[in-house]
Amino acid sequence: MYKGKSVAVVVTAYDEEAFVGRVIETVPDFVDRVYAVDDASPDGSWAVIQRVATRINETVEPERAVIDGGDARRVVPIRHEENRGYGAAVKTGYERAAADGMDVVAVMNGDGQMDPDILDRIVDPVATGEADYAKGNRLLSREDREGMSTFRFVGNAMLTGLSKFASGYWTVGDPQNGYTAISRETIERLDLESITDQYGFLNHILTHLNLEECRVADVSMSAVYGDEESSIRYVPFVRYVSFLLLRSFLLRLKRRYVLEGFHPAVVFYGAGSSGLAVGALGVVGSLGRSLRGSDGFTGTLVSVVAFLIGLVSLGIAISMDAEESEPLEVTRYDRRGGPAAADPGDGEDGVDEDALEETTDDVVGDSCVDAAADTESPLQSMD
Repeated sequence: MYKGKSVAVVVTAYDEEAFVGRVIETVPDFVDRVYAVDDASPDGSWAVIQRVATRINETVEPERAVIDGGDARRVVPIRHEENRGYGAAVKTGYERAAADGMDVVAVMNGDGQMDPDILDRIVDPVATGEADYAKGNRLLSREDREGMSTFRFVGNAMLTGLSKFASGYWTVGDPQNGYTAISRETIERLDLESITDQYGFLNHILTHLNLEECRVADVSMSAVYGDEESSIRYVPFVRYVSFLLLRSFLLRLKRRYVLEGFHPAVVFYGAGSSGLAVGALGVVGSLGRSLRGSDGFTGTLVSVVAFLIGLVSLGIAISMDAEESEPLEVTRYDRRGGPAAADPGDGEDGVDEDALEETTDDVVGDSCVDAAADTESPLQSMD
């Protein structure tokens, strides 16, 4: 239990034989249930999960583990019969935890990159009702980024920019960070079937959270990389996620700014995109005519003006869009510039209440679940 809330952790594994056992063993004591989901790994990950689960379940205190009147195991092993993707593994854990009545569900990947000592920082915004979904962010400070290679940083920064457009959460960064926590009510609210099963899950879920007007907390954390090898093929991944984010962006504009009530941001997005495209194509065409000896000055001038109008329109659209989602965003920094370590002497949960600082404006409005009680979207299942 954490601050009166039951907490579950979903541990995802695919080819993590060397790391997943240690991840399960180091899950903090305040976690009530661990769902270890093996996505049909071809290596020995499933055998390790079963072995560690059996050992832990034989020693756990039953009265502590039985919080839903059912399964008494602290570690619940789950295996997909066939490989379905990272997102599918997370969704399997979400659905099982929600069915078991867990109040807060966190995710820790089985590769050992997520420091269990800061799990309380990820869980806290959701457990206290400050946010519906919380995620780590390794880009908020220079110190946090020290463990990230230049290649990873550049790729992450590019995906962060694209995800801001797609999701509407303009202050939320590091969308690839899988260290997350979500409330049971939010899991039940989301149409999980419409969210991708692949590695783009983390980007895609942000868009769906925005569609349901859920509050998202960005929590500072340091980048940690070890000897693990990523199974992601980067070129296909970037291509897939880019198109996924484009579809997400168009879906969000259609639902939030057209069908649910007209918003001028959609007009400025349209004008901005058109102006940039026409201007860029015009400049290229004018330069081509100039090289062939034709007078392209007038065409170039018109194209430059169109491009500038598009740029200004896009800026206005982003400003309107960011203002619309501002009440849904929370950013938390650690005052000490590093992980907020729990102190057993601070509070009943062993959490240093002064370790975290909320640096954005106060969050206003109800949770996405409360808001849903007033209006039910006709497009909830639309992908």
